[in-house]
Amino acid sequence: MRVLVQKFGGTSLSTEEQRKLVIKKISAAIGDGNQVVAVVSAMGRRGAAYATDTLKDLVPDAKILSKKDLDLLMSCGEIISSVVLVSELAAAGIQAACLTGGQAGIITDDSYNDARIVRVNPVEIYRELEKNQVVIVAGFQGMTEEGQITTLGRGGSDTTAAALGAALKAHRIDIYTDVDGVKTADPKIVNNAKTLERITYNEICQLAHEGAKVIHPRAVEIAMQANVPLRVLSTFLDGNGTMVANGAAGDTVTDSINDNTITGITQKTNVSQLIIHNPAKDQHVSQQVFKVLAANEISVDFITINETETIFTVRDDVSARAISLIQDLGLEISTHLNCAKVAAVGAGMTGIPGVMSKIVEALTEKNIRILQSADSYTSIWCLVPQSDMEEAVRALHEKFNLG
Repeated sequence: MRVLVQKFGGTSLSTEEQRKLVIKKISAAIGDGNQVVAVVSAMGRRGAAYATDTLKDLVPDAKILSKKDLDLLMSCGEIISSVVLVSELAAAGIQAACLTGGQAGIITDDSYNDARIVRVNPVEIYRELEKNQVVIVAGFQGMTEEGQITTLGRGGSDTTAAALGAALKAHRIDIYTDVDGVKTADPKIVNNAKTLERITYNEICQLAHEGAKVIHPRAVEIAMQANVPLRVLSTFLDGNGTMVANGAAGDTVTDSINDNTITGITQKTNVSQLIIHNPAKDQHVSQQVFKVLAANEISVDFITINETETIFTVRDDVSARAISLIQDLGLEISTHLNCAKVAAVGAGMTGIPGVMSKIVEALTEKNIRILQSADSYTSIWCLVPQSDMEEAVRALHEKFNLG
């Protein structure tokens, strides 16, 4: 059985005309000899009748609901979407059946609103594939061992598709979006950003973690662990999109996946830099700070610790609370609010001298202040004022000849 998992997002399903394009993609996959499992999101975005955010807006004060009850509400959009698509496939002469996440065998923990998949038991999917050409699965949702409905958090339909692809030992996972693949930068910022033909799991995971919204990093990690090739492509355009793989044989790509040092530039906005001064060189200061922030569920990022300073970033929307908590400890703090994190990502940078030099040169030429920097073997990050973020992305894209 050659299984292809396809995932269609809300913009691909929001109107009847767009769903006809989805049916065309499913039909083409069947014509290529695949048995198709299609994962669907809720139809449209906030304002559309059955979008997840619209359903949440039916309860203006969601805090009065338990997270468990909120998951019941939020799971409805994908179920509606799957039933509508099955009916339209039938009208087009394609046999199909729909399953909820739980019926499809997605078993999660009980972290309602942001559940993690524990295991996948796709028995019902196999049963339906034997009877039908297509199985439509409601994305973004699963079920606990006790039978309670859960949702998987942001990017949950991507995660559903990847988990099913791994469990079914799929030939490939196709993530259909409203763009034609993974870009070298956000095309809204860089007008000559190009679509990458190929990219490694590690590279796309880093791009996703650092702000690129084309796919959720958790989905990439699942596909990478199972070594299932993954493709990102457009519902609305023809083309091969971007292939994501390790570099093995078959549908994956060769080891020479990218000759460029840098594969892409991405950005993350709305962060604030906090600098805690520690002239006494007391190592307990950092311990105190991170302990109180963790107790108040404030996540920190971009951490630099030296003898006299502890530097890190938090989201803008929690910065005032973080500053207050640190001041309550009696510590001296400086801040840079309204910052952005710009990242250059590329597996080709490992062991190559001069990459950081080019990054500093590109930003200095545009008079952009670097407030902080850090690196890993596939990424270099720079914190810059948010007002300079777009110029920084364009400067790095140009410096590394990514257009």
